[in-house]
Amino acid sequence: MAVVTQALRSEWTKIRSVRSTVWTLGLAIVVTVALGALISALTKKDFGNLSPKDKIAFDPTFISFAGMGLGQLALIVFGVLVVANEYSTGMIRTSLAAVPQRATFLFSKIAVAALLAFVVGMITSFVAFFVGQAMLGDYGATLGDPGVPRAVIGGGLYMTLIAVFSMGVATMLRSPMLSLGILMPFFFLISAILGNVSATKKVGQYLPDQAGQKVMQVVTVGSDTPYGPWGGFAIMVLWVVAALIGGYAVLSRRDA
Repeated sequence: MAVVTQALRSEWTKIRSVRSTVWTLGLAIVVTVALGALISALTKKDFGNLSPKDKIAFDPTFISFAGMGLGQLALIVFGVLVVANEYSTGMIRTSLAAVPQRATFLFSKIAVAALLAFVVGMITSFVAFFVGQAMLGDYGATLGDPGVPRAVIGGGLYMTLIAVFSMGVATMLRSPMLSLGILMPFFFLISAILGNVSATKKVGQYLPDQAGQKVMQVVTVGSDTPYGPWGGFAIMVLWVVAALIGGYAVLSRRDA
């Protein structure tokens, strides 16, 4: 137990002492809230021009999370830097010498980083929701509306899982550049392409970001996904678990 406590304290010291990791968390909040507010304001202005079909499918809660797609990139960078920075600087040897139990080392790091990502994710989700609804005015929703609390809390959980997934991938790849070079295009380009091409749309529905974002949706009129909000969230959790298992397998079998 003493080893775990020391490992947790060590990881907390590492994270807060690296400015880049702290800045990425702050950037996640600013980008998500600002872009969500902008999209919400533009949506209110253009609401009268929407078709009757679009008005029925209008989801004010999800509109306020319009910046989540860009904001999650900051969480990806955070997750990668927390893990891969030690490999790029060579500090991984010192860390593993201090904590030779690799499971303790890895999951202490993930626990501390995940807690930070959770706090930032929840703050971001709630602020983005309230600011977005303020921008939407009469077209907005309230926190007491059916499905809204689940969607707002789900937004914070989604951002947390994105960071943890990135940590698992970075542990497998052991390089910040390689990890970012794969994760950024995957979430920003590949997932969007697969999800919008009819031939691959069914495959795209099971990618971690597309499945996970379902938990943030309240209005699902016209949705053709074979799962609901929590079903999509469960799919994302499976992706995260797989990434963590892969990361631990690599860490336990390879030298630092």
